[in-house]
Parts: sequence; structure tokens; C-alpha cells
Amino acid sequence: MKRRAWLTLGAVVLGGGGLVTYAVASPSGGPGAAGRAKRPVKVYDLALKGTTGGKQELPRTSTQQFSLVGVSWTGAVKRLDGTAQVRTRSLDSGAWSAWHDLEVNIDPPEHPGAKMRGASEPLWVGPSDGVQAQVVHKDGTTGALPKGLEVNLVDPGVVTDAEAKTTEPAAFVAEASSPAATPTDGTTASPTDGQSSTSPAPTDPTSPAATDTTATATGSASASGSPSASTSASPSPSVTTPSAPPSTVPEPPITSRADWGADESLSPDPSEYNADVKAVFVHHTDGANDYSCADSASIVRGIYAYHTQVNGWNDIGYNFLVDKCGTIFEGRKGGVDLPVLGAHTYGWNRESTGIAVLGEYTSTSASDAALASIARVAAWKLGQYGADPAGTVQLNAGASQQNYFGTSFTAGTAYTFQRISAHRDGYNTQCPGNSLYAQLPTIRAWAAGPVQGLKVTSVSGAGLSGSTYYTKGAVTLNWTTATPGSLISKFELLVDGKAVTSVAGTATSAGTTLALGSHTVAVRAVHQSGRTTTSAAVNVVAETTAPTFSTTPNLSLRTGTVNTSAVPVTLGWKATDNAALQSVKLLSPTTATFGPTTTSSSRTAVSGTAATWSMRAYDYAGNYRTFSPSYTPVILQETSATKSGTWTTRSSTSYLGGKSYSSGSKGASLTWTFTGRSAAWVVSRASSSGQAYVYVDGVKVSTVDLKSSTTLYRQALWTKTWSSSAKHTIKIVVVGTSGRPTITTDGLIYIK
Repeated sequence: MKRRAWLTLGAVVLGGGGLVTYAVASPSGGPGAAGRAKRPVKVYDLALKGTTGGKQELPRTSTQQFSLVGVSWTGAVKRLDGTAQVRTRSLDSGAWSAWHDLEVNIDPPEHPGAKMRGASEPLWVGPSDGVQAQVVHKDGTTGALPKGLEVNLVDPGVVTDAEAKTTEPAAFVAEASSPAATPTDGTTASPTDGQSSTSPAPTDPTSPAATDTTATATGSASASGSPSASTSASPSPSVTTPSAPPSTVPEPPITSRADWGADESLSPDPSEYNADVKAVFVHHTDGANDYSCADSASIVRGIYAYHTQVNGWNDIGYNFLVDKCGTIFEGRKGGVDLPVLGAHTYGWNRESTGIAVLGEYTSTSASDAALASIARVAAWKLGQYGADPAGTVQLNAGASQQNYFGTSFTAGTAYTFQRISAHRDGYNTQCPGNSLYAQLPTIRAWAAGPVQGLKVTSVSGAGLSGSTYYTKGAVTLNWTTATPGSLISKFELLVDGKAVTSVAGTATSAGTTLALGSHTVAVRAVHQSGRTTTSAAVNVVAETTAPTFSTTPNLSLRTGTVNTSAVPVTLGWKATDNAALQSVKLLSPTTATFGPTTTSSSRTAVSGTAATWSMRAYDYAGNYRTFSPSYTPVILQETSATKSGTWTTRSSTSYLGGKSYSSGSKGASLTWTFTGRSAAWVVSRASSSGQAYVYVDGVKVSTVDLKSSTTLYRQALWTKTWSSSAKHTIKIVVVGTSGRPTITTDGLIYIK
């Protein structure tokens, strides 16, 4: 039993006398109503009725859920000389969309079947429960529009088990016996389960899916799906199932018609076959790009239902469809590995296969995943017949027409095409959109090989110095490519030009262990076509010799303010390597990292406490050597010195230990004896401070002036360091400087 829907009437007259015909379909359920977990595919035909003289009134109806919409009319060869627009109401939000133009300028077949209809391209709008449509005659005139105008709504249903698991419970019953909305004007439109009441699946062998024409086509279309065309000069299709030739590249994974839920009763005619596949035409299906890839099977079912139930074709027009996530769907039946005659590119179907990307790509680029899948299908199909995807081919025109660029074709004449071409290259259509058209060179390069953009990005397990990597032996090369891994057979790691290991085409790294010495290392990519490309080689040196400390880490005293917990010292060292020194690290008593040319660092040390100053030198290969000497800064108070002359004891918290010696007597001295390798004399300084002589092991080595514009305490003012530890004597003698004879000493520090 047919479901019934009721419509009300309306018309709007535009400025200039143009007539807008419209239909508004009101939902039978509220906004956000969802379908039952499983339901069949349905097509709803909403008749657009009018009066004579160009004044048309179009009915309004209540409708069930749908996701794809188009406009059709009586007569497959009749053009709709105007524009058609639709807007829909979201099932989830209840919001109305903006107006969308439908592409209505579609080239018809020369010998149409009696039950075929002229139709716009279908538009995927997502789950909706309301539609408004308007048809405007060309140039705003009141000329007659085609008869039998309908708005066609397709609900792709919920067919597969996977879809059923992710669909919410139904908000309405979809059985054919469910009641329709209350009629408002006695006019009906008849949706049917799986088949349009006005456009049953044709069995006429001259359907656009089965027959090319010799008619001249001058119309323009913005999406794919145009009927095929036939001429005696073109190769004739056969209903005999041919054998499937092997391809030069692997078959990509393809979602079968059964898996996307094709109702095979909608295409009862036997498949027809071409002799081979000489070219691939790329299309887009039009419609929104924000669909979920979980809905892709539904979109394919919707297009299938539209082509068979609205256009009246005997199958979906495309041979393959690809979604933005890269999933490939079997299109027209007959065997994905066979040269099935499609209905996708008017005049050129006899020698080609058609691949359509779900979505609209006029200003939005197709995803890399989609491009990769197009390239894989194209390479596989062309590879079955030994064709280079990057090459050109002569195709015989099946119709006299012009393409999008104004190039004229004459039926029966051969013309040169790229093996991978676009719909617009053969027919006057914007399809597949400017953005996707600009991506065709990438598709050809990916399909044909060799691998594009192969580049070594880094070498793990090795350090880079200049243009050379250094390793102890085990290395991993990391790389990137522009060509997706799904089109790459394998990568080979080359050492000194010879392959030492191989990894899968989806890999991005490979490792090996190098023998000691200098090597060149590269990666070779093997495209699925067998074509190879090799990266630029990197220089790698394998070596296991650890760095050395030519000057072992040592501690010396330096000038500065002294505290018992922070004695100013200089840490010195010198490291070398036979290949390339990378860094030197201080491991204790604190941490720091130094470059390969740094040989000293100002630090502080705790007095009276032995500390291990551990340092480690690394080379770029990862070899290292550690040296860990221990040093103790010792403070010798002035009271431990041997005195001569007059000295006065002073007390203050500003002095080391709270006390110091002061003297203005010329010749007064203090003498310390110790065993160590570095010493520093600690003093107080002021504007009135005098001078002192410093004797080392009985030899006068310096005259030190303690004068300072500011008062300073605990200042290491004079230092001396020896190459090794030994017994030394330091003697301080008061000079007796005129006008400022006094010096104040706070002791001596040495390193042992």
C-alpha cells in the first residue's frame, strides 16, 4: 500500500513578473524526531501542481524523515529552463537551513526510456523533517515550466546492523499501512517503500545507464551523475561477463553493495561491460561536507535510490564512491574488478570508470584520505590494463558537445585525456569543483609513483654535529613522505648503498646496527607500482671511544665574598674526544651542562666539608667518561697564624667566626702554613684601609691594596693556585701606607 501525504498550495510573484513556485512540507512529528533503529529506504514524491498561463500553485504536505532531496519533472529530454532551490528543516534541531541551489541543467539521453524523468542532481541535507522548495523560470519570465514537477525526498533508511547499533529508537512507524497526515486540499503525493510511484526502476535497455547518445550537449551541471552516451563509433558494451585481469598494484579495501545496504531489486537489469578501462573520471556528489563518515553508507544508498527511483536509471551512476574518511564504496553492480559500464561522464563512459567523492569541493579541498583512496582505486583499475595513471590516452567521443573549458568534441572522434581526468574535462559541468580539480595532479602523482616527498627527518640513537651523525652502533632512521603509506609497498634501509632491512609501506622508521667506521645511510621507498625513490643519504660515524679529560676537573679559589657555606671557587676542566665532543655535565654536588668548548665555571663550596665534584664528558655518539675528584675548602682563622708585631682583635658578626685581626704597625705580619693546591687571603675593606705585602714560600709575590670606596667584609682579595697539592707558607706583612696604614685580616682559605 502506498503512503499518502497531503499538500497545501502557494505561489510568490517576483519583481519583473517572474513566478516562484514553492512547496513546504511540514513534519508529521516534532523537531528532533528520530527514526526507528531499522527502517527501509523510502522515496517521497511531492507533486508540484500549477494552473495554465504560468501561474502555479504548489501543495504543502506533511512528510516523514528524509536526508536527500531533489527536483524532477516529466520528460527525460525536457530541460527545466530556470533554477530550483530547496531549504530543509533539521530533524535534530528544528532549525531551517539557508536556501540551496539544485543543479538542474543536466544533459539527457538521446533515446530515453518511457519511464525516465528529467531531474536535478540530488542534494544530501542530513536527517530532516521539513522541506520548502521554489522553482523560478529563467530570467524571471512567466514561461511554462516542465510538467509533472515534483520535489523528491529520499530517506536512506537504517539498513545495516552497524547503523542500527548507532541509531536512536524510532519516533514514528514506517510501515506502509501507517496513517497519513490529514489532507488540506485533497491533493496527494505518493512516497513508496523503496520505489517511486512515478519513477520505477527501468528495464528499458536504452536507459541513460545503459546507452550513450550522439546528441549535442551544451548544458552545464555542477555535480556528477549525468547519463552515459552511445555512438556507433564508440566501443559497444557487452552483457557477457568478462574475466578480471590482474592489476599491477593491489586492490584497495572496498565496501561492497551488500555492506552498504543496496536493495538489488531496484536494479534488476543485467550489468553491461566495456572492453577495458582506459581512463578514470573524478566527480563530487554535491551536498554538505560536514556529514559524519558513519553516515556515508546512508548517503550512498540515498544516491542509489535517487538514480533508480527518481531519474529512472537502472543503477547508481558511479562505479565507485569515496567518503572524506577514505572509505571506498562499490557503486554500480557487476564486479569491482570488471570494466562495468557506468553512467557518470556523458560521452565518455564506454572506456572509463567513474569515482565520486561524497561532498562538494568548489571551495573546500578534499581530504588526504579521500585523495589517497581515489589514487588507489584509479591505480588499481588502470593497472588491470597496463595503463600509467600519470599518462595520457586517446578516448573516442560518444557525443558531440563542449566541456567546461569550451573545448568542442565531435562524436566518433578521438581526443587526448589524462588517464585520471575530471568530469569537467569531458562535459560542461563544474564537477568535481575547483578545489578538487586542483588536486588532480596530486592524485596522479600518488597513483603513479614514485613516492613523493621522501625525506629523512632525524636519526635516533645518534647525535648530529655539523652534517655528520655519530653513534655507538644502533641507529633508527625516521622519515616522512607526501605520498600516503597506503600507496607504498615497502621501505628499505640502505647502508653504504646496500639494503640491510625493509619495513612496511606504512612505517615511518627503521633501525639497524652499524659496524665501526664511517657510513652513508639512506631510505628507499618502493611505490606499489614498483617505482622507487631514495632519500638523500646522511653521514653516520659509528665509534665507541669515550672522551678523555686532558685536564681533570679541579677546584680553585677565586675572589669574592666568603661565607662558611659559600666559598667562591672556580671549577676547571678540559675534555677532548677522538671524534666529536658534545658536552660536559656536572653531576655533583650540583648539576649543570656545559658546551664542548667551555673549560671553567664559577661555583661556591661549603667550607670544612669534603665534596665530590663529579663531571662527565659526552661525545655525539653517546660515549662518555666520568671523573669525580673530592675537594675541601678549609678556613684558617687569623688566630691560627704566627704573629709578629702588634695586632688588635676586633669582634663583629660581619667577620668570619665573629673576630678579626687589625694592625697599622709597619712590618707586622701573620704567617700560615698548610698543605693544599689553592689559597685565598680574606680581608675587610674600607676607604681608610691600607696595603700589605704577600709572600709565598718566602718570596714576595704581590702588594695588595685593601682600600675600597665602600666597606666590605669577608673579601677574598688575593688568590693563588698551584698545579698540584703541596705544603706552602703564606705571609702577610703590613706596608704602613701613609695616611691609611691599617689593614684588617679575616683569615686564610685553602683547598685540600
